[in-house]
Amino acid sequence: MKTLVMKFGGTSVGSVSAIENVIQIVRKAREDGIEQIAVIVSAMSGVTNNLKAGILGAAAGETETAHQIGQTLREQHEAVLKALGGSDYAPTLAEINGMIDDYARFCDSVGVLGEATPRALDYTMGLGERISARQIAAVLRAADIPAQAVDATHMIVTDDRFQDAAPLMEPTCRRIQEVLPPIFEAGDVAVITGFVGATEAGISTTLGRGASDYSAAIVGACLNCDELWIWTDVDGVMSADPRVVPDAGTIDRLSYREIGELAYYGAKVLHPKTISPVVEAKVPIWVKNTFNPDHPGTLIVPNGEAQAGRIFKAVTAVHDTGLVTVEGRGMLGIPGIAARTFSAVARTGTSILLISQASSEQSICFMVPKASVQAVVDALSGEFEQEITRRDIDRIAALAPLTIITVVGAGMLHVRGIAAKVFAAVADADVNVIAIAQGSSECSISFAVSADDGDTAVRAIHALTK
Repeated sequence: MKTLVMKFGGTSVGSVSAIENVIQIVRKAREDGIEQIAVIVSAMSGVTNNLKAGILGAAAGETETAHQIGQTLREQHEAVLKALGGSDYAPTLAEINGMIDDYARFCDSVGVLGEATPRALDYTMGLGERISARQIAAVLRAADIPAQAVDATHMIVTDDRFQDAAPLMEPTCRRIQEVLPPIFEAGDVAVITGFVGATEAGISTTLGRGASDYSAAIVGACLNCDELWIWTDVDGVMSADPRVVPDAGTIDRLSYREIGELAYYGAKVLHPKTISPVVEAKVPIWVKNTFNPDHPGTLIVPNGEAQAGRIFKAVTAVHDTGLVTVEGRGMLGIPGIAARTFSAVARTGTSILLISQASSEQSICFMVPKASVQAVVDALSGEFEQEITRRDIDRIAALAPLTIITVVGAGMLHVRGIAAKVFAAVADADVNVIAIAQGSSECSISFAVSADDGDTAVRAIHALTK
């Protein structure tokens, strides 16, 4: 019995015309003989941002903002249900309006407290997905496609790191395998909330912004599905940002490792954590366009199965980053400097994007988001206060803004002269390289350039992918 998991992003469920495409895509999957279909949905585009603005406004004493947002949500979803919900949309609309009423009351309470905690943010920001799942299930039923809405809070079990919770896979898979099979046996499509989960105590959490892809991968892995389809608003994974490189094209085929590098380093078509759950199950992933469903899209397959083709597959850029350097002649041969450095960074809650260290051990440099640079420098200055006083560490410096450029391709493995080609192209474009990093997988090369040179570097390297 074939099982298919499909995820539809915010733009894919963001309007009446977009949702009509969703209906046709699900219908075709059923007509093609797929017996078990799970659909993971995001909130309608813009809804999550509005929900967050409402609760933050309430915390600042402006509760009227939340009520205005609630009214906008009512009108937005009622318009969809009137257009696509058939003659019996009233119960679904009543349920959605009740959820919006709860949101407004919760924001009133936050206004009294004057504080929106991460736990409170998670409770409210998942509302868009809960509404969307009910709306999509209703319009599918109206189109004679039996469907049930399912809250992922009943299935995806997470830790209590609110705003960026991590799934606990063993209990999650157990619950998914309890909840979904009866829905499939009834012949229904399961329409599941993306982005959200709950702790073992049942407290609502979110998996991080944009994490509906991740939700779909978790469900797909636990079901051991045959395929996972990520529906978005582009024709697949592009070889570069088409706004920077007009002749960028869709990549036909990528490996898990390649898409992992691309997603981490700026290719926003797929959430960076999506690959992790499906690795063991070796689930093929398709990235397709809801608005151009006949386009084949991009196929993502396990490592070792991707067709090498061209040596370079794609180039990405991460903007608004900064380089932090810890430098000192007294660091030479002293154990624990790197460990203390990265522990101090971790205490600030900052993710490190790139690391580079010379064999002399006299400096460590790494890159973080620009917004975190000052907090990281302050943390390191405190951590190494004694070493700075003794002059074992000469300076802790920062350089920002910078851009991280990453060139990706499994075909780079064991091929001589790859780095030479990359940096020759950059040099020919008159771009200075500030820091370099390459992992032992040889699947990617990353380096930092000034913010002004980022687009130039991307265009220079993209020419190598042709």
